[in-house]
Amino acid sequence: MGSSYVGEAAVIWACLGPFLVRSNISGLFANLSSAKAQGIVDVEMRITVSTHAQHMPPTVCARPMFSSLVLLRPRATRLVPQAKGPPLIGKQNGTTEQVEKIVKTLNDGKITASNVETVVSPPYVFLPTVKASLRPEIQVAAQNCWVKKGGAFTGEVSAEMLANLGVPWVILGHSERRALLGESNEFVGDKVAYALAQGLKVIACVGETLEQREAGSTMEVVSAQTKAIADKITDWTNVVIAYEPVWAIGTGKVATPAQAQEVHANLREWLKTNVSPEVAETTRIIYGGSVTGASANELAAQPDVDGFLVGGASLKPEFIDIINAASVKSA
Repeated sequence: MGSSYVGEAAVIWACLGPFLVRSNISGLFANLSSAKAQGIVDVEMRITVSTHAQHMPPTVCARPMFSSLVLLRPRATRLVPQAKGPPLIGKQNGTTEQVEKIVKTLNDGKITASNVETVVSPPYVFLPTVKASLRPEIQVAAQNCWVKKGGAFTGEVSAEMLANLGVPWVILGHSERRALLGESNEFVGDKVAYALAQGLKVIACVGETLEQREAGSTMEVVSAQTKAIADKITDWTNVVIAYEPVWAIGTGKVATPAQAQEVHANLREWLKTNVSPEVAETTRIIYGGSVTGASANELAAQPDVDGFLVGGASLKPEFIDIINAASVKSA
């Protein structure tokens, strides 16, 4: 969720998942350029040709994230099993040394909030290391998984693999995957349903672009994204909805507390009308869009903001301050 990335260059070869073939690389660059213009992602693009192999693929110098989730417990009726609190999820990135530093910050940090569920989401390659190193009350999440059982889907990671590693959470439907890889609402709905069927808990992302917000279609967009999930599942126990206004991801712009509350309340009303009052009351809806230690308390005080999906700030010591913003709900 931010554009301040650190990491290795990603090489696009003959396929990127099942979606892209080499002949479509120009389309990928067009998508990346569009996303950069919208503030969705900050990437540097260049074509490289090896002197030793004329058919080496293009290289996209993107910098992958490490994300974090903070789930707040807003009131006694909005709980998940085992009385978990509000979620705080952090999506994180970097080298082994950088990840170790982040883990140390989390392990040494003074977490004073008792009503909080914290999840960190490193890239796949670091999941086992982070899971084994973190203090026991902090869980881990994958940043994505494939839509069906493992098979001939080069580069994809299946829900079964995550379950086998003991990874309890997965983030699905992130705006970057929707924009850059063309994941449709229906495809995200299928992914959510399959991950839940394999025993994973899902953070399902929804959100509008700046163009859609300015056109007054925010609720039309997020309702359609939520409906695609509701059409595929019946049990919402292990689902957290993450509202992330695309225009506020990694741009430094943050939805005002009133704007965040308005969308969260409307999403809850949509669930009440289209799913059930019980699901509306118990499903946690968290906010993700340039959340910082400075903005967390006021956002957390909103009645329908149940936590945060944190990007760049989860790489910094202030992430502990965001976790402790959960105390606002019990104040």
